[in-house]
Amino acid sequence: MRYLVVLTLAAMLLAGCTTQKHTVGGAALGGIGGGVIGSQIGKGTGQTAAIIGGTLLGAALGGYVGSYMDRMDEMDRRNMNQTLETKPTGTTSQWHNPDTQTAYAVTPTETYQRDDGRYCREYTTEVQIGGETEKAYGTACRRDDGAWEIIN
Repeated sequence: MRYLVVLTLAAMLLAGCTTQKHTVGGAALGGIGGGVIGSQIGKGTGQTAAIIGGTLLGAALGGYVGSYMDRMDEMDRRNMNQTLETKPTGTTSQWHNPDTQTAYAVTPTETYQRDDGRYCREYTTEVQIGGETEKAYGTACRRDDGAWEIIN
């Protein structure tokens, strides 16, 4: 579940809009993840209760993380884009957002050009919220306008 939360947080880091779409998307992803985890617990009605509980808890947690990202400072998006655009593979970029009390560490791990000509980078993201550090992996590709977007 923690991995799902961090993956959601990392994916939302590059988003350019500040609408409520992250709250909804985070809740959806969290609910799916919670339901999957709940399906691995118990049997019969106990398993059903675990699925329902996991889905509700995952949706609440994912929605919280998503709403947090909806309020993300423009500084965080700029730092993420700058990291993917300028940092050599294996070089970590770190920053702390004093408004949200969140610390980020982003490390590009591979750079390549796709068959369609787009440049892409795989990366790891470590996010520290409330003293807890979580890690996620992702891939972003450069758009025609120079901004980076998450593709998975």
